[in-house]
Amino acid sequence: MPVFPRLLVETREIDPVDDLLAYADPDRPLAWLRRGDGVVGLGDLGGYERAGADSGTAPTATADAWRDIAAAAEVDDPVGIPGTGLVAFGALTFDRRSQWPSRLVVPDTVIGRRDGRSWLTRIRRADDRDGTSGLPRARAFGPSWSGTLGPGSLDPEGYQAAVRAALSAIADGEVGKVVLARDLVGTLPAGADLRRLVRALSEGYPDTWTFAVDGLIGASPETLVTVAEGRVSARVLAGTVGRGPDHDDDDAAAQRLLASAKDRDEHRFAVRSVVEALAPHTRTLAADEEPFALELPNLWHLATDVDGVLGDDASSLDLVAALHPTAAVAGTPTEAAMDVIRRLEPFDRGRYAGPVGWVDGDGDGEWAIALRCAQVEGRPSRRFGTYRETIGVTAFAGAGIVAGSDPESEMLETRVKFRPIVDALA
Repeated sequence: MPVFPRLLVETREIDPVDDLLAYADPDRPLAWLRRGDGVVGLGDLGGYERAGADSGTAPTATADAWRDIAAAAEVDDPVGIPGTGLVAFGALTFDRRSQWPSRLVVPDTVIGRRDGRSWLTRIRRADDRDGTSGLPRARAFGPSWSGTLGPGSLDPEGYQAAVRAALSAIADGEVGKVVLARDLVGTLPAGADLRRLVRALSEGYPDTWTFAVDGLIGASPETLVTVAEGRVSARVLAGTVGRGPDHDDDDAAAQRLLASAKDRDEHRFAVRSVVEALAPHTRTLAADEEPFALELPNLWHLATDVDGVLGDDASSLDLVAALHPTAAVAGTPTEAAMDVIRRLEPFDRGRYAGPVGWVDGDGDGEWAIALRCAQVEGRPSRRFGTYRETIGVTAFAGAGIVAGSDPESEMLETRVKFRPIVDALA
């Protein structure tokens, strides 16, 4: 990897900031938000990028590259809470063979808020003698807009055919579980303020991680891994049912999910894959004995929380490399499930179902699985005044296929999972 310039980093506490998103770039927002707290970034000093097929070393290479960048940085951070100091935003591909790039983006400005405290971080190259200071101005949101989404390369009928093929692979003993996705494609109007999409997701799904990194925008309910001061945690989601139309039906739906042998089997695969990946890096590790029903505005998930204490010097990116792809988004056995996905999905997932989040100079960070999201492409640049009439957008949703899965039910599950991004775009 080319030598990355040495960075100078300065963090200072500032007066409370009410709306972090107002400071983000309307064209290329960098954001990680949950119930108003989080971090937003401005600018792009570079970082780390990997693109194209490789030999399989990329996940650990990303962690090693970040260690080198962080080790060379000079950091002045008297605030010292998660998200201060040197920070990079990351969006990594689902499949190491993807032609999409995995990126760590180091912004030149980070504005954050946590537990009532706000801060400003300025990052500059050591040879930049003209570093800026002071809080940048908030930007008014652009006009409201709406986008369109329609069937992609795998329509509902094609998806059900793919599910049947996956069930054959399961019956033949090739895999125990495989997660299959389908796509929707569409357009946004040129000049759309993409912060409006981030805001719609954040307000509609406040308990999720709302993210915007390198054109990938979404609201994920699933924490891949969080590392903070020697502790590690994760939330595993697998097994889904739509919400009921009234209180009684909704409660019955949650109880059916908790009692479903098919969904509990799917969930068990996912929890086991997370525990087995984290165990070598932890001194203590505990997972809930029984899953609970996690309530979201449009569906219920089976959920299990995992918590532990690190037993080595692994960073959050090291643990991302160890965990991804989990059984919740790929299947099991992992490599066999990936082969089935490559065979049955007629598209490159890109960063969908890949890790998305942030990492700091100590290696701590928060990472989610990029779900309920869309990849925005061909973003216009207001700086140069060049616009296309529309901006392309692609969304994905998937379902876990195990023995006993019903193709139509799995297709309907993807429809429910598309709802957050479809509603936000509309």
